[in-house]
Amino acid sequence: MKPRFALSAVAVSVVLASLTGCGSDGTGREPSPSGGGTSAAPVPSAPAESRAPTPGKGTKDPDDINGDGHRDLLVPAQVRGNPETAGPDLRIGVVYGSAKGLDPATRSVYDRGDLGLPALPPEWSGPEDSVIAEAMVTADLDGDGFPDFVTSVAGEPVRDGQITASSSVPYVAWGGPAGPRTGAEATEVRLPQSVSKQGVDSEVRGDFDGDGHHDLAALARNQSSLVVLYGPFTRSGAPARTDTSLPWSEGSLIADDIDPTGRPRATSLLLQAMNDGEQSANTLYPARSGEGLSANGRRLRLGNAHAFGDFDGDGQRDVVIGDDGGRNDEPGYETEAPEVDGSLAVYPGSGAAPVTHRLPEAPKDRKTDYGPGGFAAADPDGDGRDGILVATYENATLIDGDQRTPVLREGPAKADGKKIPAKWRHARPAGAADFDGDGKDELILNWAADGLFGLYSLHPTHWWITDGTTPRDQTSFTTTGFAPPGS
Repeated sequence: MKPRFALSAVAVSVVLASLTGCGSDGTGREPSPSGGGTSAAPVPSAPAESRAPTPGKGTKDPDDINGDGHRDLLVPAQVRGNPETAGPDLRIGVVYGSAKGLDPATRSVYDRGDLGLPALPPEWSGPEDSVIAEAMVTADLDGDGFPDFVTSVAGEPVRDGQITASSSVPYVAWGGPAGPRTGAEATEVRLPQSVSKQGVDSEVRGDFDGDGHHDLAALARNQSSLVVLYGPFTRSGAPARTDTSLPWSEGSLIADDIDPTGRPRATSLLLQAMNDGEQSANTLYPARSGEGLSANGRRLRLGNAHAFGDFDGDGQRDVVIGDDGGRNDEPGYETEAPEVDGSLAVYPGSGAAPVTHRLPEAPKDRKTDYGPGGFAAADPDGDGRDGILVATYENATLIDGDQRTPVLREGPAKADGKKIPAKWRHARPAGAADFDGDGKDELILNWAADGLFGLYSLHPTHWWITDGTTPRDQTSFTTTGFAPPGS
C-alpha cells in the first residue's frame, strides 16, 4: 500500500518539539505564505507557562470544552519519555479559544489517569498513562452544556458467536466549566445486550435524529450491526434509546458535524469500506429530523477522502467524496478508474446529480508522497457556502466552486539538528473552525520534520491557525511545553 496523507478533523496527532518559532531562518518570520515571500508579522511560539481556561456557563458546541462560547482545539501530544520504554507516551491537550482566537498559553493536558480511564490490558507495551487521540471524541452526552470526553478502552479477547476479538468499550469522562474533572472515575457507556460482550469500535458523534441532543454511532465488533446510541445519556452511561437495525459492514464511520451554534440539525452518517490503499466504496445513511438515520443506505462513488458541508450555499448539507491519492501497489492495481483518479464529487443535499471537480495536479518534477490527501469543509469568508480544503503537493488549496486559492506555510529548513529538504517542508491542512466567533473559519495547518509526517501525516509539531486564506496567521505555535511538568 502506498501511504498518503489522511485528514482528521480538529483532533490530530502531535509529538512535542522545541519551543521555538516556526521561521525557516530562525527569525520567527513566517516562510512562504500564500502570496509568496515572508510575512512581516512574527510567528509566535507556545509560551512555557500555561494558564487555566476561564470557566464558562455552557454552550451547545461539542468543541467548546469549557463552555465559554468559543471553540477549542483538541491536540493529542506525545511526551518525550524514557527511551527504553516501549511505545509512545501519549497525552491529550486542549488549546482554548477566545474572542481573539486560539491562545496556546491557555491550555490543559490530560493523561489516562486524569480522565479516570481503566488500566490498559496486560499486552500493552507502552507507558501506562497513555491515552490515544484516535480513540476519543468529544460530545455533550448529558446535555449540561459542557462536552464530555468519550474514549475507547481496549480489553481482553473474548468470543461472541463465531467471532473472537478484543473487547472495546467507550468510557465517558464527564465535562464541566474547567473541562473533565481530573482523577474522577470515568463511566462505562451502557451498550445494547446484543453487542455488550465485545463492544464497539469506530465511534463517532452526531445528532442523528436532529433533536438537539448529542448521540454516538459505532460498529459492533461481533459484526452484528451498526449501533446508534441516542442522547441524552444518564450519568450512569445509559443512552435515552438505542438502534441496532442498521446493517454491519467492515469499514469506518464518518459523521456530519453537529452545528456549533446549537441549532438542531440531523447529521447524516457515511460508512467507508475497508481498503488496502485503493480507493474504496462509500455508503451514505441520510438523517432526518425526528426520524433518525435511514435504513436505506445510498451507495456513493469510490474515494478515501470525505467531508460534509454546504458546498453549494443552498442551506442543505452536502457530502463530498474524492481520491486521496492512496494506491495499492500490488501488480496491476497501481491506478484507479478514470472517473475516480484525481477527482472529487459533491453530492448535493437536495438529491441532485453529483458535481465532479478535478484535483490539483503536481508537475512531474515536483511530485512527492504529499497530496492530494484528505478533505475538510471550510468557510473562511463567512458567506455560508463552504469550500473544500484539500492537501496538495505543495501545501493546501481551497476549492470553492470554480475558484482555487492556495494556502501555503512551511516548516523550518533545519530541525532536530538535521537539514530538511524543501519538498518535505510543506505544511498540511488538518481542518477548519471559527475559533474567535467572527463567523469566518480559520484554517488549521501543521507540519513536522519526522518522516512519518511526510508519509502518513503523523506527529505534527508546528501549527498554523490562519487568518482565512490570507498570508497572515491568527496564531501559530509549536507544542513543546504542553506536557505536564517533569514529563
